[in-house]
Amino acid sequence: MSSPTQSRRDFLAVASIAAGAVGLAASAAAKTAQVSPSYGVYAPAGADPASIRPFRISVPESALADLRRRIVATRWPERETVADDTQGVQLDTTRKLARYWAMEYDWRKVEARLNALPQFVTEIDGLDIHFIHVRSRHPNALPVIVTHGWPGSIIEQLKIIDPLTNPTAHGGRAEDAFDVIIPSLPGHGFSGKPTTTGWDPVRIAKAWVVLMKRLGYAKFVAQGGDWGDAVTEQMALLGAPELVGIHTNMPATVPDDIFKTAAVGGPAPEGLSADERRAFDQLAYFFTHGLAYAQEMSNRPQTLYALADSPVGLAAWMLDHDIKSYELIARVFDGQPEGLTRDDVLDNVTLYWLTNTAVSSARLYWENKLAFFAPKGITIPVAVSAFPDELYQAPESWAHKAFPNLIHYNRPAKGGHFAAWEQPAVLTDELRTAFRPLRG
Repeated sequence: MSSPTQSRRDFLAVASIAAGAVGLAASAAAKTAQVSPSYGVYAPAGADPASIRPFRISVPESALADLRRRIVATRWPERETVADDTQGVQLDTTRKLARYWAMEYDWRKVEARLNALPQFVTEIDGLDIHFIHVRSRHPNALPVIVTHGWPGSIIEQLKIIDPLTNPTAHGGRAEDAFDVIIPSLPGHGFSGKPTTTGWDPVRIAKAWVVLMKRLGYAKFVAQGGDWGDAVTEQMALLGAPELVGIHTNMPATVPDDIFKTAAVGGPAPEGLSADERRAFDQLAYFFTHGLAYAQEMSNRPQTLYALADSPVGLAAWMLDHDIKSYELIARVFDGQPEGLTRDDVLDNVTLYWLTNTAVSSARLYWENKLAFFAPKGITIPVAVSAFPDELYQAPESWAHKAFPNLIHYNRPAKGGHFAAWEQPAVLTDELRTAFRPLRG
């Protein structure tokens, strides 16, 4: 058996040879189409930047070889000094992730899966916006624009596309069909990276309305969680007559007195119901133990150079963004998959790495000036799915106060922050049920 040192030398030598050979082929192909820095291939905008242009992902082997080289070359810190994860993502978990990522993970599988879907790019407000657009074969399908969050991407929503567009193949009815549009947020994935300030959730919401109208939809609904919720709720506030309702799995419903008390670690107010008390405790825990990543990105996103330089550093940062999600993902790499697989997790992290969007995506936190959990005064129809392991499970009483036109509320038995990713069948059923009254 060769030594670990010799094995590493052999691996790096093979990677270097592969990088040189395939890099030349990629350079030749690039001459016939516009290639974005994030390896997306599409036609130039030409005279009409508002045109809808087909998009295809084409990552050169040299980029994947460089990724593997960097993973193998990781300089590891010492093990944490506690027996649990109270100091952060544990060394054993991260080493397991890195070993699988460098030696077994295959990006080409998800690249092929994405390229099998209709993908496009169009310029809105001076920025190229990438999106997936799958039309249902069923007549009268309801268009839904689904927005991801951070550290998510279009990868999050892949599992719900076919159940929504092809319901009869997934236990649904033809009349429950959707056309599905999934854009990449600005600065995320294959969308353009803003070079000036101002791309906050309000501006993104305006761009999404332009996108849906540009696609020819006179009536549509919207869905989102995390930043996807912030954008979706802002869409509801724009007053666009084409938007007839929204669904959120991380709604902004927290009463002002609850927010102020939980944020400073104060005692729970008197008179809370059991559901309200649980939500208060979840919020208090998040503000105390789970907010550090958001505070850094809200204040100093440009400082995160390490995330653009180290794939393992990027993965650890993304894994640790909130406690419940970290626990779920850590179990995946400890051999206890539940809802997600190792490939699910690394598909998403690798997308961030290849597109070099660690810092550009973090700037959305800096741009945002909205109170994330505070009710916004939405009056159009709203549907809420309150998953138990979300940052907080919104009580029905708070949802009714925040959304006077609440048309659906449910508390699924299982699931957390990445609902479409973790529990696609549950979220699919929630969307079918929630939007059924709006299909007139």
